[in-house]
Formats: sequence, C-alpha cells, structure tokens
Amino acid sequence: MKQYLQYIDGAWVRPDSGAWIDSTDPYRGETWARIARGNATDAGRAVAAANRAMTRGPWVTMTASERGRVLRRVGDAITQHAQTLIETEVRDNGKLLAEVTGQMKAVAECWYYYAGLADKIEGSSIPLEKADSVAFTRREPVGVVAALTAWNSPLWFATVKAAPAMAAGCAVVVKPSEYASASTLELAGLLAEAGVPNGVFNVVTGLGADVGAPLVEHPDVAKIAFTGSDTTGAKLYETAARGVKRVSLELGGKSPNIVFEDADLDLAVVGVVSGIFGAGGQMCAAGSRLLVHSSIKEEFLAKVVELAKGIRLGDPMDPATNVGPISTPAQYEKVLHYIDVAEQDGARLLLGGGPATGPGLTGGQFVEPTIFTDVTNNMRIAQEEVFGPILCVLDFDDEDEAVRIANDIPYGLVAGVWTRGIGRAMRMSKALNVGSVWVNTYRTYSYMVPFGGMKRSGLGREHGVEAVDAYLETKSIVLSTDDDAPANAFVMR
Repeated sequence: MKQYLQYIDGAWVRPDSGAWIDSTDPYRGETWARIARGNATDAGRAVAAANRAMTRGPWVTMTASERGRVLRRVGDAITQHAQTLIETEVRDNGKLLAEVTGQMKAVAECWYYYAGLADKIEGSSIPLEKADSVAFTRREPVGVVAALTAWNSPLWFATVKAAPAMAAGCAVVVKPSEYASASTLELAGLLAEAGVPNGVFNVVTGLGADVGAPLVEHPDVAKIAFTGSDTTGAKLYETAARGVKRVSLELGGKSPNIVFEDADLDLAVVGVVSGIFGAGGQMCAAGSRLLVHSSIKEEFLAKVVELAKGIRLGDPMDPATNVGPISTPAQYEKVLHYIDVAEQDGARLLLGGGPATGPGLTGGQFVEPTIFTDVTNNMRIAQEEVFGPILCVLDFDDEDEAVRIANDIPYGLVAGVWTRGIGRAMRMSKALNVGSVWVNTYRTYSYMVPFGGMKRSGLGREHGVEAVDAYLETKSIVLSTDDDAPANAFVMR
C-alpha cells in the first residue's frame, strides 16, 4: 500500500501528529493508499516556508520571464508523466479514465498558458495635474496563498489556483480534500522535478478542521482560494474577513439547462444527458435542472429517458464506462437521501431512483441515473445542490417564464440555452443571473475563459487573464521631479 508524505519546503515530510488517513478506491471499495493527517503545526510550517520563499531566495529575485520558464517546465513534466497522474486520480476519486485523460491535457496547457502570462503583468503610467510629478503603478504579488481544493477534480483545481498565483509571483500552500489527496501530492513531485524553488509550492494534507482552518486563520496567509460547497465557503469567508484576507470562492450550483421549442433536439438531448450524468453529476456545473418548453416536453423527455437508459455504469478505468461510482460514502448517502426527498415532495420518478447493483458494480457506491418530472421550483430537489446523478424536470411556456424559473434559485454558476435563434440566445444570455452561459453546448470549459459564479455560487473568477489579477495588488508610486522642492512640503500645489 502506497504511503504519501506531505510536501513542505521542497521536502517530503511526515505528519506532526504521526497519524494517517486511509484513502479508499471508490470503485473497489478498498483502501489503496495512506495520506498523512496533518495538523496546525504542519500548516504553520508550510506557511513559513511559503513566506520565506516570497521574502528571500531565488523566487524573489527571478525575473517574470524566468518565472514563466519555470511554469513551462511544470507543463512539460505533467505532459511527460500524465499517465501516472491520470491513473492516480481515477483510483483516488473514481472519475472516468476518459474524462481525466482529457482534463490532463488541459492541466498541462493551463501551466503553459500562465507561463506565457507571467511576463505580461504590467503597471500603468498616470498623467497628473502637477507638471513636476510623475505617477505610475506596479502590480505585485498579494502574498502567501492558501488553496483549498475539492475531491471531484483535485488536479484541475490545484492547477487553476497555483498556476496563476505563481505567475503573479506568489507562493502557495495547497490543502487538498482528505478524500482525494494523492494526485496533488504526485503533482508536487513534478513541480520539484521542474525546478520550482523550495517553499513556492507546498501540500499539506488532512481534515478541514485540522489543516484548512489553521491555514485560513494564519496571519501570514494573504489570500484564500477555495473550491467546495457554499456552506463551507460561507464559513471560510467569515473567518477570512476577520483577518481582512483576500478570498476567491468557487462554490456550488443548481444549474438550469433550458431547451426551447426551436432547438436541435437531438443535439440538446446529448447536452442534457451528459450535462447531468457526466462524472455522475459530481460537478459544480452539473445541469441538474432541465427547463423544457411545454410544447415539446413529452417528445423531448422521451429522448432523454431513452438515451439515459443506455448509460453504462462500471469500472472508471474501462474506456467503455459512461458513469463511475459516487466518490465518497457520505456523498453516496446524500444522493440517496435526495431521491427520497424528491418522492416525498411529490416529484414523479421517470427513471432510476435507487442504488445500482449488478456485475462489475463493486464497492457499493453506484447510483442509477435518475430523472424526476412534475417538479415545481419550490421543491428541495429543484433548489438544493445534490452533487449526484439526479435530473429534475420543469416546464415553461415562454422566455420570461424560463428566465423567472432559472433565476429563482440561491445559486448562479452556469446555465445552458438550446435554441436556433441568435436573438433569443443573446436575450437569454443577458437575462440569466449566472457566471457562464453555454449556448447549444454544455460543460464547455476552458482555462482561457473566466469561470465563477454569482449569488451563493461564489466570488471572483478563475481561468483566463482575470485569474492572475486575483493574486496581484496594485501599488501606486508618485515621484517629484522638482529637485528644488522642500523635502517636507505642507502646502498642496
């Protein structure tokens, strides 16, 4: 059984507690690795290392171009060792081999993208009303960053936080989910191989209360970047506010996938089914609410059910598998609970509705692809994030009603719109209160395009140029060019 140490200040470190956490393969239902159970002492050591890296040593004296070359070598290392990273992540969280393989290409490209941006960080010159003064700005790293990541895509989340932060000149301490830490630790080894200086990238593993909270509260941590539930994000935000820390929150969603009567229904049905059942629904942007025009509801639902019936559950390492297991026992129980809640509230079950069993479905954490209709928007199944393979169906009669239903939710992460009308697409994309609108497509992410939510779906944006801004402070400098001016002038001129 593999045992993973923590990565702090360029070295593999045993936990101060001497304790370990079993990491379970969700497909087989068996322990396959052990993860160090860190504590506040480990978190403090990592923050101290990151702080040293930002105040002295090679990271501080590197030019922006040199930092960019380091990040490019990280992308090269990921490309070279992609298969190890892929297999580790699939084993650790049960995500599909095909999905992680595609994602791994984006992980490497993301490091290349921010490597290219490292020397594009520029200040500005400001014309003043005073002829004998010059003003300009500099963009400087915000400080030590604590990156707290979720279990469903740990390598991706670590990358979209660490790569722009490091491009900005920050040092990072990553705290991955205790349910899926192994791939992030494998990544740490590759950063060391790529020549990232000691202390610039650290990984401390353990429980949220033992490691996450001390990181958020640490006085030398300047910025928190978090991916997870809105409940945890709100608590983190409150704690960070007491230390006046910068915060980015990428939280949950209850995203509408809206199908109009003029849509290409065959295209839309694929987008709807993959939008909720891909990754077993364990994604913040899952299209868990299908809003379909009443005139095509029955026809479209028949297509959705027929396609969903053909979903193949099984071993995530098998390329033929469409949906793998639920990643954690707690999440498995939560998904089944919401099926009960939906039925109690009066939703009508069209498909699935319980545990999936049968040959090849080992580990006891599979849930059938489930579809509920006759859902009203005040039902819990329509308002609360499930994070599992459950689709709830609502209907509407016109654009205004579609917008009203879509926006009547605490979340605002993404939305899908399926229509042939360019005017309708533009109207809907403006009216929907979400961070991203996908038109005639779904789950079309890119590290180049800003991603984040409104309302309880989060604060700030990851991906794209905007992500670098989240790790920078603006410093203003004003210089007097009048050599005869008194050193301490009390009169404004």
